[in-house]
Formats: sequence, structure tokens, C-alpha cells
Amino acid sequence: MGTAGHAPAAAPANTRGRVIVASMVGTTIEFFDFYAYATAASLVFPTLFFPEQSPTTQLLSSFAVFGVAFVARPLGSVLFGHFGDRIGRKRTLVASLLVMGIATFLIGILPPATTPGFSVLAPAILVLLRFCQGVGLGGEWSGAALLATENAPPGKRALYGTFPQLGAPIGFILTNVLFVVLSVTLSDEQFMSWGWRVPFLISAVLVVVGLWVRLRLMETPAFQRVLDEQRVAEVPVARVFTTAWKPLVLATLAMVATYVLFYMMTAFLMVVGTTPTTDPVPGLGYERPAFLAMLIIGVVFFGIFTLVSGPLADRVGRRSMLLVVTAGIAVFGLLLQPLISLGTVGVMVTLILGFTLMGLTFGPMAAFLPEMFAADVRYTGSAVSYNMASVIGAAPAPYALIALWTLLDGSLWLVGGYLVLAAAVTAVALLLGSETKDVDYLA
Repeated sequence: MGTAGHAPAAAPANTRGRVIVASMVGTTIEFFDFYAYATAASLVFPTLFFPEQSPTTQLLSSFAVFGVAFVARPLGSVLFGHFGDRIGRKRTLVASLLVMGIATFLIGILPPATTPGFSVLAPAILVLLRFCQGVGLGGEWSGAALLATENAPPGKRALYGTFPQLGAPIGFILTNVLFVVLSVTLSDEQFMSWGWRVPFLISAVLVVVGLWVRLRLMETPAFQRVLDEQRVAEVPVARVFTTAWKPLVLATLAMVATYVLFYMMTAFLMVVGTTPTTDPVPGLGYERPAFLAMLIIGVVFFGIFTLVSGPLADRVGRRSMLLVVTAGIAVFGLLLQPLISLGTVGVMVTLILGFTLMGLTFGPMAAFLPEMFAADVRYTGSAVSYNMASVIGAAPAPYALIALWTLLDGSLWLVGGYLVLAAAVTAVALLLGSETKDVDYLA
């Protein structure tokens, strides 16, 4: 990508406040939508959409549908990456938000499988809408990361990159606070009947807010330079595969541990935490609102250390920092079962440690991945690598972790081993790569 370089002295097209808000609000909305499904997949969808199956199979079916979005995300990355590298970041970000938002709203009005005539149709439509969610999210993250980092001052790309990353913890907190409120104010019958739909329907309001903010943006300086120099790729995905295949592979593998840790800490531990201790595969036996509250506390640390990671990565470099954090993730995998067996204090320590590591590994990625690619293919390259990592790391994770948990009758030793393996894959990719902190971002 070249040697160190800085943006021109002219004022950026977008003010700092507008860049921060537009990059953060979009990913907050996207992750709000995404978490709404993840939470419902744990708590509601098994019985609503797979009523004829056994409890374990219900849960596995629900998470299999959950994984459909991860299969769709690479398609979304190619689709939105193409337009992001050809017509610009702004309009592409508006389109990705609409796709995700409409699909989420429609999930909120979908009849359950127990409705006459919908025994097969309801699960099929759920799969389709989940696929559309994945397509939208496949284009969202990269565009938001580029919006932030391509407008960042010299030496502050990782800091600016943490703002779209904050959408993940903020979206999680908003979604789960809403689920806690619904859980404590509604009866189980009301929650299962209509309460679970509220987060999906509320997303329509959030999408309107996100569209309003993003439509006021100007194009980023880096893409404007691509236009001015007539470097726009005819087929960005073809150019990135022919000119940047090595960073594409390394960027993909560098995200694997992040994805596995993320879905272990959210979707998987929600199942473990709320499964009764008397079940055939015993869980931790917490009431749903209590464990959601514990998760929310953990996610606060996710948000704090996402912000902390930016200045650290700007100071010591992305690769060096991520290598240390990845080693910490491996150690955490080894300590998972011993920690969680210590009762409520141990569970809370597990959540805080896991989400702290999540913030430290997730925060720098919005700078690290895009920095591996030149400006003319940066949207496509970062989007494809980010979302291919989701296929490898995130798509099988909830299903595999539940299967490993079930295999040892509630013990988490194999689950921790799965996380160690993911950390090893990421560490190898980081060691084979190079530092990106000082690349010329306008090249």
C-alpha cells in the first residue's frame, strides 16, 4: 500500500461530529437489529418456529437459522462493496441500512409456525428474512469503518475507527435492556405471544434516524481522490482478488478469534446462563432477566475497552496490540470452565474478562482491516474479509459451542478449547502479516 502519508491540509468534507455520529448510529442500528434476532433465537424462536421438535433440536434449529445470515454476509459484502468502490461510501451505506431495517421489521410481524397454514411457511420466511439481514450487515460494517477512518486526522485512524465499533456494545445494551423491561413487565404468555416482537418493530424508528444522519454526509476524501484520479475499478471484487489476495486471506483469518469470542459471550452464554440446572444438559439456572442484566454489565466493559483500544492501537500499532490480546483470548479459553464453576462471582468475572478482551480485539479492526487495502478496492476488500471471517468464525460458533457443551453434559472445557483453536488461527495470520499503522491511506 505504500509508505507513510497524510491527508491534504484542506478541511475535511465532513465535520468530526458528523463523522462520529453517522458512523456510530448506523452500526448501532444494525447491531440492535442483529442482537434482537440473537436474543430471540435463544429465548423465543425455538418454540415459536420449531414447535414439533425436541427441546435440544429446537435450539439447534433456531441457531442454524441464526447462522444463515453469516452465509449471506459475504454476498452482501461483494454487492455493497462493488457499489461502495464505484459510486461512493455514502449512498451505499444508506442502501445497506434499508435492507437490514426492512428485513428486521418484517420479522416482527411474522406469524409463528403454530398459525394455521404457516407450519412450513413461517420457518421458511424466517430463513429468507434472516438472509436479508445478513446481506445488509455484510455491507454495513465496512462502509461505516471507511466513513470514520477515511475522515480521520493523521495518527488517529484507530481512534476514529472505534466509533463505528461502539455500535456493537451500544446496540447490545439497547436491545437487551428492552428485552429485560419486557420480561419483567409482561407475563411469559404475553412475552411469547407479542412482547418479543417489540424490538423488531421499534427498529423502524431507528432506521429513519439513521437515514436522516447519513443522507447529510459528504463523500470521504479518499474516495473523492479515487474519483479525481479516475482509478475507479470496473469490477472491484475482481481487482481485489487479483491484486490483494494475500491481505484478503490474512485479514479474514485475523478476525476469526474475534468472531468466536463475540458469539460465545453473547448468544451461547445466554443459553448456558438461562438453562435450568435440572435439564439433561445442565446450565447455570439463572432467570432470564437476571442473566440479561449480568450480560449488560459485561457489555459495558466491552464498550469501555473498545474506546480504550483506539489510542493504544494508534500508539503501539495494530498488529502488536492484537497479538497480545489474541494470546489473552487463548488463556481465557483455558480458564473458562474453572472460572464459571465458581458461582455467581465467577460467572460475573467471566463476563467482564470476556467482554474486556472483546473490546480490545474488536476496537482496532475498523482501522486494521481497511488499512490492508488501497482506496480503490478498500470497501470491497475490507467487507469481504470481515464477512468471510464471519462464515469461518461466527456462523458455526453458536451451533458448534452448543454441540460441544452438550457432548460433555454441561462442562465448558471443549468450548474453551474451541476458543483456543480460534485464537491460534488468528495469531498465525497476525504473525504472517505486517504493521499497517503508517500506510498511506490515500493511495
